[in-house]
Amino acid sequence: MPTATHPAILALVSYLEHDALPSIVLDTDYNILAANAAYRRQFATGEQAPLGEKCHRVSHHYAVPCDQAGEHCPLRKSLASKVPERVLHIHHTPRGPEHVDVELRPILDEQGRVMAFVERLASVTLASAQPQQNGLVGRAPAFKQAVASLQRAAPAQIPVLLQGESGTGKELFARALHLGSPRANGPLVVVDCTGLTESLFESELFGYEKGAFTGASQRKIGLAEAAHGGTLFLDEIGEVPLAMQVKLLRLIESGSFRPVGSTRTVHSDFRLVSATHKPLKAMASAGTFREDLYYRISGFPIRLPALRERIDDLALLCETLLQRLERNRPVELSADALARLALHTFPGNIRELRNILERARLFTDDGEIRPEHLPEEFQQPLQLTTQRGQGRNELAELAHALETFRGSRSELAQYLGLSERTLYRRLKHFGL
Repeated sequence: MPTATHPAILALVSYLEHDALPSIVLDTDYNILAANAAYRRQFATGEQAPLGEKCHRVSHHYAVPCDQAGEHCPLRKSLASKVPERVLHIHHTPRGPEHVDVELRPILDEQGRVMAFVERLASVTLASAQPQQNGLVGRAPAFKQAVASLQRAAPAQIPVLLQGESGTGKELFARALHLGSPRANGPLVVVDCTGLTESLFESELFGYEKGAFTGASQRKIGLAEAAHGGTLFLDEIGEVPLAMQVKLLRLIESGSFRPVGSTRTVHSDFRLVSATHKPLKAMASAGTFREDLYYRISGFPIRLPALRERIDDLALLCETLLQRLERNRPVELSADALARLALHTFPGNIRELRNILERARLFTDDGEIRPEHLPEEFQQPLQLTTQRGQGRNELAELAHALETFRGSRSELAQYLGLSERTLYRRLKHFGL
């Protein structure tokens, strides 16, 4: 295997030194051979690059490679495929954990064998792995998958369809798409399609001329025209009246429309983002949503995970929401209250969690939310359904099981009637 003094590596390092993106050179055994100035500025402690260290130890604090720690390892995949690989990871940085877009390219020798890798790192600004006042926050695998798709779609012009249950943050994802696009300096115009009649939807989207109908005392610019140069976000597009869908399709395909009561044609240049909680594909098959419109808006579908699918983010989301709700008076969540929240299915998703926390903080006088401050259904003693029955305190039962059970973690999960992932999550919440 080549070393950092190998002529080919030296030439590569010299070239990468002037790259604006942080880059490192790795051998096939995960060792960091070299790092450019951009990497040293953004990811190294001080100016010292971690030469000779394992990449997984530096970036993730893992003792083993990423694929052995439950992550996707681009080096392992590229070593086998001999083609570039790209993945979204969370790296430890001098600024704390960050989402990082990792692009890894193999360097082949004359015989076509992989001799080294170049890894280029780009900090993802569309989402945060730490609490922040605005935008998307999360670390769970399901969340990272959605953000990875977001990162791919944002720079393009392709129409994006955000699909997810109510309360999963579709408008936040749409805003992140807009801010990550070349149109970030243009407007983001939100059209809430819920509850609009055919005539109201048409006048809101296309605008109208003075005198177009009773009450139209002056000309009004429509939201489609207001989105010129930016992004048009159609929220809950599944609610658009069927009769209006053909006009919407024409707008999307041509960018042109006529305001209500006008003979002039207006052109608007916008990027389209749509969102829905409805099964549009099934609706198209049933004839309740235009099939041609469905295929026009769903060029790049992104599925947004429900909160129950990213429950590992619960503590991070609670901290973030409490900071946003109470900037001047910090409020914290007790471990016992968090444990009770973790057992809830959250049909209302993050919107429901926000409402629960907003209510609970009004009951606390010392800055700590405890179980008694939560709604009544959260104040029952923690129960765990197992193959041996119910009714014992969950914390005590888990501790007892850990102390007495002889077997692997997966066997313990099976014994308790849980998935291994759920067991890990509950052990983490209880500090076990």
